[in-house]
Amino acid sequence: MKKLLALTALSLAALGAQAKDIVDTAVAAGNFKTLATALQAAGLVDTLKGSGPFTVFAPTDAAFAKIPKADLDALLKDKAKLTAVLTYHVVPGKVMAKDVKAGKVKTVQGSELTISTMGGVMVDNAHVTATDIAADNGVIHVIDSVVLPK
Repeated sequence: MKKLLALTALSLAALGAQAKDIVDTAVAAGNFKTLATALQAAGLVDTLKGSGPFTVFAPTDAAFAKIPKADLDALLKDKAKLTAVLTYHVVPGKVMAKDVKAGKVKTVQGSELTISTMGGVMVDNAHVTATDIAADNGVIHVIDSVVLPK
């Protein structure tokens, strides 16, 4: 039994030692399946596996579920629009929660997100529900809604 526990601990340590980029980290979390599908459809997987660093405001599967199915299906088929929406969720650099300041921040898409810090952190109209999920090439902050560029 002790050997099994030791082996399990070693296996977990080895898993933790493997490099995990933004995409691998999101997939491993288990609640970003729709985001992973959207990143593949938009051809952005390799970008977010790149050196970065990136700060990603990642909508959960529940956030994507707020979008009517027909609208989400249409978005997933429109690569240009999907790419614009997804890159609007990404900010260059690694911004940890302690460094977040209220105001406008330029996204990879080119538009600006509005960050507010009154009564919890919000990104446009989405609440940040979890912060500082570290990846080798950046950080993920979880949001409860999909945000759309203006």
